[in-house]
Amino acid sequence: MFVRERKIKGYSYLYLVETVREGKRTKQRIIKNLGRKDVVLASGGLERLAASLSRFADTIEVRDKLDKGKLSAHELEALGCKRIGAPLLFGRLWEETGCAAVFHQMLKDRGFEFSVERAVLTTVLHRIMVSGSDRACEKWLADYAIPHVEGLALHHFYHAMAWLGEELGASDQTDATPFSPRTIKDEIEERLYAQRRDLFTDLSVVFMDTTSLSFEGQGGETLGRHGHSKDKRPDLKQMILAAVIDNDGRPICSEMMPGNTADVSILLPIVDRLHQRFGIKQVCVVADRGMISAATIKALEDRQLDYILGVRERSDKIVRETVLDDPAPFTPLLIERSTGETQLFAKEVTVKDRRYVVCRNEAEAKKDREDRQAVIQALDAQLKKGEKTLIGNSAYRRYLKRTANGDQKTKAAFEIDAGKLADEARFDGVFVLRLLKKAKITPLQAALRYRDLLQVEELFRSAKSLLKTRPVYHSSDAAIRGHVFCSFLALVLRKELQARCEKAGIKPEWQDTLRDLGRLQEVTILQDGDPIILRPQTQGAVGSIFKAAGIALPKNIRPAQS
Repeated sequence: MFVRERKIKGYSYLYLVETVREGKRTKQRIIKNLGRKDVVLASGGLERLAASLSRFADTIEVRDKLDKGKLSAHELEALGCKRIGAPLLFGRLWEETGCAAVFHQMLKDRGFEFSVERAVLTTVLHRIMVSGSDRACEKWLADYAIPHVEGLALHHFYHAMAWLGEELGASDQTDATPFSPRTIKDEIEERLYAQRRDLFTDLSVVFMDTTSLSFEGQGGETLGRHGHSKDKRPDLKQMILAAVIDNDGRPICSEMMPGNTADVSILLPIVDRLHQRFGIKQVCVVADRGMISAATIKALEDRQLDYILGVRERSDKIVRETVLDDPAPFTPLLIERSTGETQLFAKEVTVKDRRYVVCRNEAEAKKDREDRQAVIQALDAQLKKGEKTLIGNSAYRRYLKRTANGDQKTKAAFEIDAGKLADEARFDGVFVLRLLKKAKITPLQAALRYRDLLQVEELFRSAKSLLKTRPVYHSSDAAIRGHVFCSFLALVLRKELQARCEKAGIKPEWQDTLRDLGRLQEVTILQDGDPIILRPQTQGAVGSIFKAAGIALPKNIRPAQS
């Protein structure tokens, strides 16, 4: 039923009309002639009619006031204001990835007096949205509508973290690494993998990389050690975190080691453990150049395991003096990726019993040349001003050579070394891979697999910036493992969301997604004494993200459940 305007002989008339169906056709039927428009408006009859109807449609009135920002102070006697975006979105993914089911299975025989699963989910959501310590998580929780978290306090989060890192019994330690024991979090990883494993699940290729995480405190009984700090904080104790992902970029497992563990000693124990934990019979390991050593390569070959390992082009004598000088022509390869086409040139070089693939990316070669030219121009300008500040700058120092001004007693000066410039140009856009000699891997396959290792690097950028694991204040190894493992679970949920968005053809920026999710709130107000829940319109990409994830948003206005 609605009001319709019709002009007759120069005057506008208003009619109350309804739509009716006659047979297969619909038509409009006049219920009442309200009169000439100017007369009706002057008498206030239309307003009285609308007010009378609105008494029986409270939600329409509230929606109109909400949209116009005209809710009175009395009406805004808020019973509660909560952020709902992250709990709705990632809470559903928590269920659908099997995380909730795995936790319920493992906790059914434990006698905790609080919901450990809810405490872990809350920590994971906190890690996704803002991160920080468990103390900060307790305060953050008050602003979010996470179901069934009533009564959770700081000591509950501490207990949950300690449970995640709790050591398993002696009989379950057969496949532990030399660096750390098997814990509850390992069993969770294995059950999560089993949840999504089917006939088409492929772990024939795995990617691995490591990073270091510094501690504010001592870092537990064994994890906190001084070592090479990728955080640029050598003054702090740290631990080493390794992550393994599959060919689709989904996190498989994480490994945690003392902070003085060398990267070259990590690869083999983790690879051996993959066989035992996930039943992998044959695997191709893709790892960065920091993992490579003669002992590692020999051990991989003794195990007949395929591998694609990056090589240090500048420091490896065979690569620098033999492989890069090989006269064989490059084969052009055009690689189609989601970000566009990449022009790559590759060739295979065999030196004695060693197999190498040399790759050259033209776009990166151009960038390397331009970057070097910019450094040289700045260096030339600095040389004209003076030399004292040059040696302390590593970007400048690599292109300089010392030259004598006159005799040996004069003060040494510096000049640009043309030979070093020419030598550096050999490495523009070049990366070299080493393969198992017997592996049935083509140069193109090797190049593609190694380029996919960028997924692991993105994983760690997420863990250390967007999903910051720090600060870590826990004093026990078990609680530290649990704290860090929550970041791993956060990455599982983020990857699931990313996969669903890609399938739907959208690529939202992660920071924009977090900001828009934080804006999605619900307010409970009193309307004529009854509580009503209001949800303002979504902003940014939230609507499309929820649609891609297959999650329906709640209604804008609905009565509160008692």
